[in-house]
Amino acid sequence: MRSKTAIRTKETRHFTDPSIGAAALGITPDGIFKDITTFGLLFESLVVHDLRVYCDVIGAHVYKYRDSKRRETDAVIQFHDGSWALIEVKLGGEEDIMQAAENLLKIAEDIDWEKTGKPAFLMVVTKNKVARRLENGVYVVPLCCLKN
Repeated sequence: MRSKTAIRTKETRHFTDPSIGAAALGITPDGIFKDITTFGLLFESLVVHDLRVYCDVIGAHVYKYRDSKRRETDAVIQFHDGSWALIEVKLGGEEDIMQAAENLLKIAEDIDWEKTGKPAFLMVVTKNKVARRLENGVYVVPLCCLKN
């Protein structure tokens, strides 16, 4: 993917199963809610794991994005036909979701669509229970709906 700004690449590692990390830290189901930062990291790993499983089936790949402006997205899906999507993972509430959606829009604007085509979609994956499309076109999708 080409961008108007320099793109940084660095391998990001996630647990094959995020429960391994929780078990290694001795976190109980009740204890996970006492450390929301760690819970957020494990939730992100779970989402990336699921994205990789679903993308593997359709021949797509999952990457992490970071540009020279230090903006990031948690996942970029590169489909076999060259189309792509940007994804953020948010455990927080509505304010965090809206901020993530705006971040996705800003990053997508800086990518040269003449070379890459428009994004197939922009999506924020959450813990919420209802999927929806925001007025700005960004999808907000609960983790449990990804397989659908």
